[in-house]
Amino acid sequence: MTPTRPEAPTQADLDAVHAQLGRVPRGVAAVAHRCPCGRPDVLTTEPRLPDGTPFPTTFYATCPKLTGAISTLENGGLMREMTERLAEDADLAARYAAAHEDYLRRRAALGEVPEIEGTSAGGMPTRVKCLHVLVAHSLAAGPGVNPLGDEALALLGEWWAAGSCVPEAEVPTEQAP
Repeated sequence: MTPTRPEAPTQADLDAVHAQLGRVPRGVAAVAHRCPCGRPDVLTTEPRLPDGTPFPTTFYATCPKLTGAISTLENGGLMREMTERLAEDADLAARYAAAHEDYLRRRAALGEVPEIEGTSAGGMPTRVKCLHVLVAHSLAAGPGVNPLGDEALALLGEWWAAGSCVPEAEVPTEQAP
């Protein structure tokens, strides 16, 4: 899947994400990737939320179809298998460490937050703790940046094939003042 050029979110994007998450999204810096249906499926999130909370999850998957498919992989034991492979395959471990550094660079471009300095997300660089983050990183950065995110993404299939996760009728609209 081709990465989407990061772009400022429109109100329609924020409304769609609100419908996806069932809550107002926080700390949105950009739409990092769009589903083939056109809706955001990965956001770039500020490293510090508006309430001051440090937030290491720079790339946040929002589409319920995408997150559900990723959860199925997690429940099937893929994270454990990937973590075992990291311990056995020096080349994979080096590429995953490079993904960790890429993640840190991209977050640092949004701002420095001392409380999370050096900490990426998803278990990087030594284990696999959250496939949602790894897949979101792969979708945002494009192929070849996060090897385990790319692997998980390839296993997902076309989660969007049945149509948008947010029918137009379910997208909240702003209320007139």
